Amino acid sequence: MRIFIIHNFYQHAGGEDMVFRQEVQELKRHHTVETLTFRNKKGWRGLWQFLAYPWNLSAQRKVKKQLQHFNPDIVHIHNFHYASGPALIRTIKKRRIPVVMTLHNFRMLCPSATLFFRDRLYLDSIGTNFPWKAVRLKVLENSFVKTFGTAFTYFSHRKLGTFQLVDRFLTLSAFSRQLFLSADLPFFSADSILVKPNFVEVETKTQEREDYYLFVGRLSAEKGIMQLVNTLKGSDKVLKIVGDGPLMAEVRNSIQGVRNIELLGQKGKEETMQLLAKCKALLVPSVCYEGGVPLTIIEGIATQTPIISTNIGAIPGLIIPNQTGWLFDPYKRESILSAITEFENSDKKDDIVKNAHAVYRSTFTKDIVMQQLEEVYQKVIAK
Repeated sequence: MRIFIIHNFYQHAGGEDMVFRQEVQELKRHHTVETLTFRNKKGWRGLWQFLAYPWNLSAQRKVKKQLQHFNPDIVHIHNFHYASGPALIRTIKKRRIPVVMTLHNFRMLCPSATLFFRDRLYLDSIGTNFPWKAVRLKVLENSFVKTFGTAFTYFSHRKLGTFQLVDRFLTLSAFSRQLFLSADLPFFSADSILVKPNFVEVETKTQEREDYYLFVGRLSAEKGIMQLVNTLKGSDKVLKIVGDGPLMAEVRNSIQGVRNIELLGQKGKEETMQLLAKCKALLVPSVCYEGGVPLTIIEGIATQTPIISTNIGAIPGLIIPNQTGWLFDPYKRESILSAITEFENSDKKDDIVKNAHAVYRSTFTKDIVMQQLEEVYQKVIAK
């Protein structure tokens, strides 16, 4: 197949970028692949990009030029916020080329993209014609202009029928798929949205477990890091924290003089995987919906690491109490402690870890996920 893949990088690297790169790398092994990428800028250049977001003529010209040069069988869009914009879908379909789009986040439903605002889930935009409340609240980066601009861009292209031109949408979990379907939008149907998870490829060497719990992720409000720190601070549970983010200083200040919590900062992939393979269990206290199961959880079950996690979003679809892990309410200190205690007292740890690893082998390996993606391409092209 001749596959053309489009992606818009944010100003800061994220999980969407990693998925884009690893899928391109794998597809190139068996197919002819070309990519076109955009990158969000800062300053006046970023302002110009954002003003052009609803109908970016420059991005459309770039797409048109590469389509003429490459003549692909199919186009896969990962992200178009905001340096490229959704109008490029119309440019592609003018040439009658099939389009697949991965829904990495919830921007189709709310300009926040995360369905998270002021340290809580924010679901009020779902099912609305135009998210005026979200605009008033400035749910996107506390900016009226950014929130309104994003809302207007998606609203206008819904009215123009742009998203109905997409042949298949890919979500990262069954939970996300159901959430999109619940919005009752004309371009989302049981046939148009498929589940295609992200894959993780790691070595699964058995390591001797050490006496510490591990948190890996962005140090931000939606990841629930402060709830976890405040719960475990001064307890007999040792916690190591890997990551960086806007709450780095707050976490550091909160654990000054605290002996049982260690802030390691950002670590490389290899060192992080070593810490994961040796920890007693991985703690995942996220307080927001994620597009799919967090990659740290998939890496955890791949390395046969016990998972003690939040009960929010897509996670309970994978982590089932006493079957594949342990769950807690991230807003309740007692629930977090209870889940940890239940884990420590469980005589089924080995079986639960094996069950979770079996799910990894059957669902999240590179070969399985890439086969799913290629089958989607083939069906869409055949149609």
